[in-house]
Amino acid sequence: MERNKYRILHVIPNFFPGGAERLVVELMSAFDKTAFKVAAVSLYPRSGTILDREIYERGLEVFYLNKRLGFDIRMFKQLYDLFYSFKPDVVHTHLSVLRYALPPMLQCKIPVRVHTVHSIARNEIDRLGRIIHKYAFRFAGVVPVGISREVAETIKMIYGQEIQVPVVYNGVLTTKYFMKEKVKERKESNTTLIHVGSFKPAKNHRLLIDAFGLAIKECPDLRLWLVGDGPVLNDVRDHVKRKGLSDYVSFLGTRDDVPDLLAASDIFVLSSDWEGMPLAVIEAMAAGKPIIVTCVGAIPEMVKDGVEGLIVPPRNKEAIANAILRLALDPRLREQMGRAASRKAREAFDISRTAKAYEMLYVNLVEKKIKDI
Repeated sequence: MERNKYRILHVIPNFFPGGAERLVVELMSAFDKTAFKVAAVSLYPRSGTILDREIYERGLEVFYLNKRLGFDIRMFKQLYDLFYSFKPDVVHTHLSVLRYALPPMLQCKIPVRVHTVHSIARNEIDRLGRIIHKYAFRFAGVVPVGISREVAETIKMIYGQEIQVPVVYNGVLTTKYFMKEKVKERKESNTTLIHVGSFKPAKNHRLLIDAFGLAIKECPDLRLWLVGDGPVLNDVRDHVKRKGLSDYVSFLGTRDDVPDLLAASDIFVLSSDWEGMPLAVIEAMAAGKPIIVTCVGAIPEMVKDGVEGLIVPPRNKEAIANAILRLALDPRLREQMGRAASRKAREAFDISRTAKAYEMLYVNLVEKKIKDI
């Protein structure tokens, strides 16, 4: 037992590809190993995802439970046993797991309980989850963390203005992306747009397809790559066919070579109706791509309009189309914004900064708990 180290245990539903899941993996790798003993719990079994493979390759410690679909009462006992044996100083929960993790955290008297809210609070969780989170944040000593100032404000709006909400910005391993950008070699004359993200309603892929259809009428050499998978994938495929854009839009699926795809593209575009602080935007910025994004969530905290990219109103296909054309027809502007985006990502959104911020939060909360005893 390494009791000279702070013992941190992250709890997350699974390691399917997603922003919160990716953040946990990157954080586990980035924490100071001399001061912190870090592990994670996946409620669901290992399923062979890209992140599961990365966890194995990096030698990270993850406990995979055997949760069934739907409500699974067995999780309370399995988490209790795990907390009891691991003896964490901090349990750090993500997404929807508090409904299972909160009772065993209280039973085991975990000293510090932290929960990161990864999206605007009203959309992060279902109604039952919001009831549990309200109790956890107001009465059970769980500290909510916002991934941006905007997210922190929505936490206060939903759960109470009196709640203290630390802000810790998301981060990525920026060197993984900007080193690729330096050695990029283009073999095509087309201007390639790329979207990286799950095929979920919040991402509003249909809006992007509509905007792309408008833009390509004036700039026929445009191409669009869609990276990811999800529940509305088939609907988006059908929409592309109906628009007659199948020759111009490529569905690339879930990929483990996103840095290479970003390096080979020209413009990153995100058409979301809502967001928290999307890692895909940080990755694209780190890769030196100019950004076209809707003005939702933490986007105004990440991207300065006209500097690192172009911010457009949500649900406005004409605004997105105009932004696409502005960048597609001006290579010098793309280069200028791409350089600014890469610089901003390295200075503000590297995973090392995120890890240090969480380390400081953990230490401060643990030390405060010790003083209060």
